[in-house]
Amino acid sequence: MSLAGVLSYQGGYARHLECLKKVGVRAIPVRSVDALERIDALIIPGGESTTIGMLMERFGVMRALVSRIADGFPVFGTCAGAILLASDIEDSDQPRIGALDMTVRRNAYGRQIESFEADVRAELPGVRRADDPSGPEWTGEAFHGVFIRAPQIVRVGHGVQTVLAFEGQPVLVRERNLLAATFHPELADDHRIHRYFLEQVAGL
Repeated sequence: MSLAGVLSYQGGYARHLECLKKVGVRAIPVRSVDALERIDALIIPGGESTTIGMLMERFGVMRALVSRIADGFPVFGTCAGAILLASDIEDSDQPRIGALDMTVRRNAYGRQIESFEADVRAELPGVRRADDPSGPEWTGEAFHGVFIRAPQIVRVGHGVQTVLAFEGQPVLVRERNLLAATFHPELADDHRIHRYFLEQVAGL
């Protein structure tokens, strides 16, 4: 039986673990290389991206994860997790995984008091990329996203698919085995994005 993991140093990891349980997938907290090696897919939660990255480096998880990603290991980053996955972070030299070809701008919508909720919709509803006919599609209704000190994706590479968008900007993107959201799907009473990652991206 498949086993998922949630990076559990800091941030909203407990809610992700609850979501995985609700969709019927076994999941464990991940804080070590040993735990990372046991799992079939990983979620990196929201939180403080610099702190999470430093702890990943301290415990050797960063190097091990970069290696596994290169071999096709599926990872889903939300908010801070999306920042850590990005190849480029504006005005920052913080530790990062750097495996997803995009540029992010941290705290782009302002302070926590300026957090908001909004419906995010399919960029190309029901349409698969011509250059990736086996790639994902999002055919359902809009997802109600919770944005808390959210980053913005300001550039995506050629191989990155925009799955969901808000006001013309990508907020859920995929590049091969990697998925990144600038909002917090674990805070909604809607588990479609977790299922999407597990089924479409991770193939579990």
